[in-house]
Amino acid sequence: MQPSADEVAERLRHHGLRATAPRVAVLRAVSEIEGHPDTETITGHVRTMLGTVSIQAVYDSLHAMTQAGLLRRIEPAGSPARYETRVGDNHHHIVCRSCGAARDIDCVIGAAPCLTPGETLDFLIDEAEVTFWGLCPDCQPAHQQVA
Repeated sequence: MQPSADEVAERLRHHGLRATAPRVAVLRAVSEIEGHPDTETITGHVRTMLGTVSIQAVYDSLHAMTQAGLLRRIEPAGSPARYETRVGDNHHHIVCRSCGAARDIDCVIGAAPCLTPGETLDFLIDEAEVTFWGLCPDCQPAHQQVA
């Protein structure tokens, strides 16, 4: 069940943000859209809810919510930034090379090469980002026909 506008507004306030109509709509849109929507997709969804909203209001809302820890921003290579509400845990992503679909994957199992660097160069490491690439089930048949 998707959260109500009142529940979303309360989450925003709990994270120290004002619950403006664009922010409520943006957070609801990211929650409602399957996968990891980009800004264009989020803006379209918000416009269906509010009737009108500036792209700048959407960008500002996404930035504020990412900074507050309500959203996570991912940036797969060659793709626009995408957003998700799954925050605060250690998960990774798998991205289709053909259509760009992105999905969550739980932690890597077994040996996890390259998650602990051999040298930190005096950086304080707090995160390692892993993106798996391949073909989603929908794109596999088309790729096999071409090959």
